Amino acid sequence: MTPVQTYYETLACSIIKKLEKRGMEGYYCPDSKSAVEMALSMMPEGSTITWGGSVTIAETGLVAALDPDRYHILDREKAKTPEERKECYRQAFGADYFLMSTNAITKDGELVNIDGTGNRVAALSYGPEHILMMVGMNKVEPDLQAAINRVHNTAAPANAIRIGMNTPCSKTGSCADCLSPDCICAHTLITRFNRFPGRIKVILIGETLGY
Repeated sequence: MTPVQTYYETLACSIIKKLEKRGMEGYYCPDSKSAVEMALSMMPEGSTITWGGSVTIAETGLVAALDPDRYHILDREKAKTPEERKECYRQAFGADYFLMSTNAITKDGELVNIDGTGNRVAALSYGPEHILMMVGMNKVEPDLQAAINRVHNTAAPANAIRIGMNTPCSKTGSCADCLSPDCICAHTLITRFNRFPGRIKVILIGETLGY
């Protein structure tokens, strides 16, 4: 292994122990291929699966690997009308597995997510039976303040550009603590403990993934 790969694995092992103390399950995979294989092995055939907006989930290839003959898949992008899309959002809360990443994770195992619509953080907080996270090691930060700063000044500007939002950060690359109608930092969720054993599983991946 390269020094960076060794560092990622060592750091991940430490974070996994912290996640366990917080009631969450942590795993480490060196690459996306093995992470997708692990994720698929966790989801029984016949499960209802959906996901929140996530570049990481797409980059790993997990969504593409979901076999519609094995799973019941709720994909909001296939909705033909705004009403169908809204119904898909509602149905997501009853899914067996909700796939997502996290905007940042601290070395102490805290998850930080900041959302525009709120559907993703709402699902993480309560609803779907299982939350399955795919997280690149580039999202690890030393503490909560650094994690929040990462979201505001790295993840949010890139995501605002990606989905075509007219926010100050999409123009300057830096957070302006805006109240823009297009603001994608409307809801902040810090997950510091999980009271439902086995619900939240975090697969740390030794790659740079997502924003």
